[in-house]
Amino acid sequence: MTHAIITGGSSGIGLEIARLYLERGYHVSLLARRVDLLEEAARFLAADRSEVTARIHTASVDVVDGAAVEAAIRQAESVHGPCDLLVAAAGRVDPAFFDAQFPETFQAQIDVNVFGVAHAVRSVYTGMKARGRGRIMLVSSGAAQIGIPAYAAYCASKAALKGFAEALRAEARPFGVVVSVCYPPDTRTPQYEREMLARPVEAKAIMGVLHPWEPLVVAERIVKGLDRGAAEVHFGFALTMLALFGAFIKPVIYWRAARGRRA
Repeated sequence: MTHAIITGGSSGIGLEIARLYLERGYHVSLLARRVDLLEEAARFLAADRSEVTARIHTASVDVVDGAAVEAAIRQAESVHGPCDLLVAAAGRVDPAFFDAQFPETFQAQIDVNVFGVAHAVRSVYTGMKARGRGRIMLVSSGAAQIGIPAYAAYCASKAALKGFAEALRAEARPFGVVVSVCYPPDTRTPQYEREMLARPVEAKAIMGVLHPWEPLVVAERIVKGLDRGAAEVHFGFALTMLALFGAFIKPVIYWRAARGRRA
């Protein structure tokens, strides 16, 4: 039976990905920090179906702690078998202008968004290589494609995942391991709701007035990308064009944002 491990799986995009894979009959392990949210997620996913409950494993872990992530994944594999598919969806965003943000908060975003992903990948990668198969999806962000005021740590960390995915893909391909990265847009998650309370007008001028996507729609596109072994998964016309032609598009976006602030 296929075993999918999802970090950040207790809410938002990760939770919807878990639901899609459970509907396929997969075993699913959810890793997240808060025990209460994990328990709530498991109840939501199982919906009182004992057969589904048996295919759900949860583990409370901070992805910043590499040893704890390793232990949690080993435990998940002891329950449901080797990891066939990893979705590294755990992330953190704390909007604030660089000179106004505590260094600890800046560092925390890098730790979760970069090292938290690397810890999860490291915990499954060796086994996947040995078995000659496996799929890994790194959940980056549309913010990886353009620098946004008050998002210095977030943009830097999510852009780092693009380079990580490209390098790891080149290493993993000969061993039958597929490495993908996706760049979701604003998505209506609990984290998004908190983020919007701190998003300044300067950021809104860059990001525009696009409405947030629903988590299920984003999850469906990520799963389809994994199914076809896509190297990258993009969302919507605007973000796709930004990814492909950013060198030409970004100067215009910055010019229009600056012009709007002067008006």
